[in-house]
Amino acid sequence: MRISIICIGKIKEKYLKLGIDEFKKRLSKYCKLEIIEMDDEKAPENLSDKEMLMIKDKEGKKILSKIKDNSFVMALAIDGKNLSSEELAHKINDLGVRGNSHVVFIIGGSLGLSDEVLNRANYKLSFSKMTFPHQLMRLILLEQVYRAYRINSGEPYHK
Repeated sequence: MRISIICIGKIKEKYLKLGIDEFKKRLSKYCKLEIIEMDDEKAPENLSDKEMLMIKDKEGKKILSKIKDNSFVMALAIDGKNLSSEELAHKINDLGVRGNSHVVFIIGGSLGLSDEVLNRANYKLSFSKMTFPHQLMRLILLEQVYRAYRINSGEPYHK
């Protein structure tokens, strides 16, 4: 299976880069992984609602340009469905069984995802009602995808 993570923003913090690199290495045993980073739009602190929408739309168009028609898209969204690690493992396994060989996870920028991206998503996934920095979310997502593959392989990790 191919897993792509499309994300807005670059990782600058060394500790996050190290963690991400570790999970990329671990996941190479289970899937073909690609991380597609795109520059975020500059967003000053005091944006109007209209300016926020414009920025999310610009970032959304960049994201959508990287998604192939036959990909199964899982957008990370605070109002998405909460899954346990086991449920995510089952979801990923089920997608593979049903012939979805390419799963794309999308992590938006600091303002979130555009409506257009959310409408393209086949599934909205939430990790929590809490807000996490999008850079940290990349590491958390990679860890959970790795955990899912370990669970699906019957290997210890999910305790």
